[in-house]
Amino acid sequence: MYTCPLCNESDIQFYWEDKRRQYLQCQCCKLVFVEPSQRLSSEQEKAIYDQHENSPNDEGYRRFLSRIADPLGERIGENKHGLDFGCGPGPALAMMMREQGHLVDLFDLYYYPEIEVLDNRYDFVTATEVIEHLYQPNEVWQQWLKLLKPGAWLGLMTKLVRDVEAFSTWHYKNDQTHVLFFSRATFEYLAERDNLELEFIGNDVILLRKSNHEST
Repeated sequence: MYTCPLCNESDIQFYWEDKRRQYLQCQCCKLVFVEPSQRLSSEQEKAIYDQHENSPNDEGYRRFLSRIADPLGERIGENKHGLDFGCGPGPALAMMMREQGHLVDLFDLYYYPEIEVLDNRYDFVTATEVIEHLYQPNEVWQQWLKLLKPGAWLGLMTKLVRDVEAFSTWHYKNDQTHVLFFSRATFEYLAERDNLELEFIGNDVILLRKSNHEST
């Protein structure tokens, strides 16, 4: 009946249910996802995003983003060209990476729909608090891999699923724009499948590096 939106496998099992939504889990890549018919419309989704207040000048928000900006900056070297994918209306991470001396392009489906940047190749791509919102994660994942030069870095931030018990009281699932929930096992599956180096930093930062021998 269902196929996994990330790996397209069909071994899907019930995971959890609350008053608003049902959650399923792929037994191949371990992705937990909202039953597709229970997703918001794009209009409903954007209305929630419009309420977010993530200013590039907010020191608290900058501290939050430093958890990815600092380790990524240590790994990519100097004067690199990157893309902040899903940057939102206030692209704070892009500003922070620019302050490190990098050139950073912006893309956001709702706020910076500059599709021409998706034809470029980058030294790094960031997506902070993005991957849990995707309705077509496999398509976007493949797009990210094509955006990366050989040896380039993909930097992600998302909260990780631990187990059903923790999930049942997890605030992160209560945001109706969150429709995908990744675990360490999910990223380990993707890294092995796509020949990526993988590093977890803290509880919600994931760094992946494309092989230097990748020809595409």
